[in-house]
Amino acid sequence: MINVDNNDTLNIMPWKIRLEASSFCQLRCPSCPNTTKAIHPVVGSGFLKLSDFQKIIDENPWLKEIELSNYGEIFLNPELLEIIKYAYKRDVALKADSGVNLNNVRESVLEGLVKYRFRSMTCSIDGASDETYKVYRVKGNFETVITNIKKINLFKQKYQSEYPRLNWQFVIFGHNEHEIPLARKLASELDMNFYLKLTYDDKFSPVRDQEYIRKLVGAASREEYKQKYGVEYLHETCHELWDNPQINWDGKVLGCCRNSRGDFGGNAFKDGLLESINSEKIKYARDMLLGKKAAREDIPCTTCSVYMTMKAKGNWLIRPPLSPGEFEHEYDLEKLQIITPRKRDFKMLVTPKFIGHYCENVFEDFISDLLMLRSWIKNKAHSRTMWVKKVIKNRINMRKIETRNNAT
Repeated sequence: MINVDNNDTLNIMPWKIRLEASSFCQLRCPSCPNTTKAIHPVVGSGFLKLSDFQKIIDENPWLKEIELSNYGEIFLNPELLEIIKYAYKRDVALKADSGVNLNNVRESVLEGLVKYRFRSMTCSIDGASDETYKVYRVKGNFETVITNIKKINLFKQKYQSEYPRLNWQFVIFGHNEHEIPLARKLASELDMNFYLKLTYDDKFSPVRDQEYIRKLVGAASREEYKQKYGVEYLHETCHELWDNPQINWDGKVLGCCRNSRGDFGGNAFKDGLLESINSEKIKYARDMLLGKKAAREDIPCTTCSVYMTMKAKGNWLIRPPLSPGEFEHEYDLEKLQIITPRKRDFKMLVTPKFIGHYCENVFEDFISDLLMLRSWIKNKAHSRTMWVKKVIKNRINMRKIETRNNAT
C-alpha cells in the first residue's frame, strides 16, 4: 500500500521496490554511464549480498515484488541463484525489466529462473545479427544471447511454466534500424514481447531514416519527443520515489533508476527500509516533483533533466489517487471508460484483449497514466487535462502500432 495523498507528503510503505543485484557489467556499451564510469562516485561497484537481501525481505514482510536490474548485469552476482530461491520461498516476485544482456549465465541459473518463477526479464538486444549487435553491445555475442533465451524456453517447457516472461528491448540506432523487422520476427519466434526504445545519446550512430522511426515510435529522438509532447521521454520514472523506490546494491537510497547524482541519505540495510525511503531529503524531493517545494542543492532531482523540464514548463507530477496495485480492486478491468467533462473530447475503452499485448510493468505505467488523468478531471484542471490527454493518446498510438506490427 502507498500511503500518500495529493495534499500532504506522508510516509510511504510500497509493496514493491527496486534493489540492484549488481552494478558490475562485462560489456562496454559506448554511451553507458557504467562504461564511462559516470555512475561510480555514487553507485560504486559491487554485488547485492544474499544476507542483505534476506534482511530486507524478513524485516518488510509486506514486500511482494522486487526489481533486481538497473545499471549492471544481475547474472554476474555469484549469489543470484540463492537470492532467487529465497524470494521464491518467501513468495516475493522478482523481475529484471530494466534490462539484462544475458551474455554470461550459468545453466543452473537459467533453470532457476524458471524453476523458482522469476516473473519477467527484459533482454537488451539491439540488432538481429552478431555484426550489428556488437556495434553497441561491445564485448557481447548475439548468438550466445539467443542460445541462452532458447535454453530458458526449453526449461519453461520442462517445468510447464509461463515464467519468466521475456521481453526484447531494441534500442534504435542508425546502424541497426534496418534490422528492426527481422528482430521483431525473431522475438515472435522466441515467444518474446518486442518493443523499441529511443537512445539517449543522439551523437552515437544517430537515426538515419527519421520518418520511418517516427512512424514506429512517434519521434526520431528523445529531444524531438520532448519538443513534440512537452515531457521528457520515459518521464514516468519520477513515480518510483513513491511506488517502487530504487535501492543501491549497498543499501543507499537512490530514489529512482535514473539517479546516479547522489543519494537521499540513510541506508536500507543498516537503518531500515521504511526509515530510509522516508528520510527528510526524499520527502522533500517528492514535494519538489509535485511543485510544492523549491529546488534544493542537496537534492539529486534538482539537476535531473526530467525535473528541469517539469519546472520550466510548470507541468508538475500528479499522483494518482490509487496505486496501480490497488486499481484492479477498485475498478472493473473488463470495461473501463475514462471520459473528460466534455465527453466528445476524449473517450477510451480498455479491454482484456488490448491489455494482453503489454507486459506487466508497461501495463502498470499505463494504468498510472489513466489514474493521473482521472485525478485531473476530478479536480477540473482543464488545461492540464488537455496536456495529459496528449501524452496518453501518443502512448496509446505508439502501442497500437507496436501491437499491429507484432501481429504481422
